[in-house]
Amino acid sequence: MTYSVKEMYYTLQGEGAHTGRAAVFLRFAGCNLWSGRERDRASAVCRFCDTDFIGTNGKGGGKFATAAELAEAVLKHWPAQKNSLSRPYVVCTGGEPLLQLDDAAIVTLQRFGFEVAVETNGTVPAPAELDWICVSPKAGAKVVQTRGNELKLVYPQTEPQAQPKNFEDWEFEHFFLQPMDNATRQENTAATIDYCLNHPQWKLSLQTHKIVGID
Repeated sequence: MTYSVKEMYYTLQGEGAHTGRAAVFLRFAGCNLWSGRERDRASAVCRFCDTDFIGTNGKGGGKFATAAELAEAVLKHWPAQKNSLSRPYVVCTGGEPLLQLDDAAIVTLQRFGFEVAVETNGTVPAPAELDWICVSPKAGAKVVQTRGNELKLVYPQTEPQAQPKNFEDWEFEHFFLQPMDNATRQENTAATIDYCLNHPQWKLSLQTHKIVGID
């Protein structure tokens, strides 16, 4: 299998339970809920994505013919210093990473020493080999991955099927609400804080990488 990667870079995780943790971000090209082109946004299933996942021309991007080639490229982004207390960490994201991230890539990344996380919209079953599964449901998309480590819901979404109460019985360790980043971000943040205060099963997730100005 050839893996198409939009970009690959070393940074700090900005969202959710691992906020602040050093990681290599491995962004796969392509998504099943939006083409990535602005002309298609209004008719897409997911209309609020803030990520460029088209093509393979980003920093560290390209096409990788084998899982080993992909893992070698990821490893080059991890610092040379070794520390048994800080296992190398890779976050596989997109677009929708599970359109490409397969057992071979996961196992090979683990063989190279990485803890492997995925950030997915949940419409594709997640391989059992993954170390960390973060699902971010989108209104209008059928979610088949209803268990994992972290559920991260962008809030508010107006559609009835995207309300937090619909997910409270799913099998996750952490439940996060993340304010939608659009023209009403300030109001969205206030509404998210209010919801978390009134429904303490949910925790606030902020996009701290945007706040501090890193990738």
